[in-house]
Amino acid sequence: MLLTLITLWFLSAVLALGPAAFVFIYMRSKSNKSWPTKVDKSYKPRVSIIIPTFNESRTIQLKLENLSRLKYPEDLKEIILVDSNSSDATVEIARKFSEDEKGARIKILVEKERKGKSKALNYALEHANGEVIVVSDADCFWPPTLLENAVPFLADPTVGAVAGPKMLFEHNSSWITRLERNYLRSANVLRLGESKAGSTVFFEGGFSAFKREAFRMFDPYGTGSDDCGTVVNVIENDFRAMLVPDAKFYSPFPNTYRGKLGIKLRRINQLLRVFMKYLDLLAKGRIKKAKKIVIPNALLYLLSPIAFVFFLILTGFLIANFPYLLFGLVFLLIPGVRFYFYQIIENNLLLFGAMFGVVFGKNFSVWGQPEDRDSISEEELKQLGLV
Repeated sequence: MLLTLITLWFLSAVLALGPAAFVFIYMRSKSNKSWPTKVDKSYKPRVSIIIPTFNESRTIQLKLENLSRLKYPEDLKEIILVDSNSSDATVEIARKFSEDEKGARIKILVEKERKGKSKALNYALEHANGEVIVVSDADCFWPPTLLENAVPFLADPTVGAVAGPKMLFEHNSSWITRLERNYLRSANVLRLGESKAGSTVFFEGGFSAFKREAFRMFDPYGTGSDDCGTVVNVIENDFRAMLVPDAKFYSPFPNTYRGKLGIKLRRINQLLRVFMKYLDLLAKGRIKKAKKIVIPNALLYLLSPIAFVFFLILTGFLIANFPYLLFGLVFLLIPGVRFYFYQIIENNLLLFGAMFGVVFGKNFSVWGQPEDRDSISEEELKQLGLV
C-alpha cells in the first residue's frame, strides 16, 4: 500500500509542480536572449495618459506632480483624470493643480455614478486624442524617463502594447512586503522571457501602454481585469505585448496579511476569467502567434491548482499514517527553498480558492480602496526623484 501511495504522490507532484518548473526554467533562459523587436528611440507618438480615480485625495496631488516630471514632449502628451464619483476632494485637488500648472494639459472627467474601473477607462478613451493610450493607477509612480524607455518598443509594427515591472517602496518593509518583492523578481523574469519568446499575457495596472489600433476597448470581454483583460484583445488582434525592464514603476503594498490576501484574491479571480477567455478564443482559432505562451499559462492557472490540492491531500495522508516521512521535509531548513515552497503553496491555494469565486459568479470589477494608500511616503518619493 505504501508503494502505491508514494507512486500516486509522485505522479501528483509531477502534475502539480512539473509544468510550473519547466515554464520557469524555459522562460528564464529566454529572458537572457536579445530583443526580437525593432526599438526606435526617435519614435514619439501622441500619448494620452489615463488615471482612474475613486477617493484618491491622499495621493492625487503627488500623482499629478509625478506625471509633470515626465521627460516627454508636452505637446505630445495629455493627462486624462476620470473620476468615479468620489465622495472626497479628489476632483477639487486635481482641478486646482490643473489651474496652478498652466502648461499641463489635463482633462478632468467625472462619472455620475461608480460603475467600475474598466467602464471608467472606456469613458476616458472616448475623450483621448493619443495614438498611444497609457493607463496608470493613482497610487503608482513613474521615474521621469519611463515613457522615453517604453514608447520606443511600440515603434515595432508587431508590438501592440508594453508594460513595466512593478517595484515596491522600501520604507514600508515587512515580512509580507519582502515576500512580495521576491515574488515580483521571479514574476518579472517570467514576463521578460515571455516577451522575448513572443508575447506576455500579464500586465500590471501601474503602467501599461497600448497602440490605439491594437485594441478596441478596455477589458472587452468583461473579465474584471482592465490590464490583462485588455491584453487578450491585443493578442487576439495578432499584436505582441511586451514587458520593458527599463519601464519600472513604484507602488505600495499592504503590510498586513489580510490586505495582501484581498489584493491577491481579486487579482487571481480576474486572471482566471482572463485565461478562460483565452481558452475560448484558442478553441475558436482566434489566437495564433501567441499560442505557445497562452497555452502553458492557461494550463498552469486552470489545471495545476487542482493537481496541487490533490498532492497536498496525499502528502497529509502519508505523513499522518507514516510519521517518519516528516524527515523528508528537512530541505525546508534551507531559506531559499523555504521561500519558494511557501510561495508555491500560497499561490496554488489562492488559485484553487478563486476558482470557486469564478464558478459562483463572484466578480470584482468595481474596485475598492486598498489599505496601502497611507503607506505612500512623500519623503521617499522625493528621495527616488519621483516628485
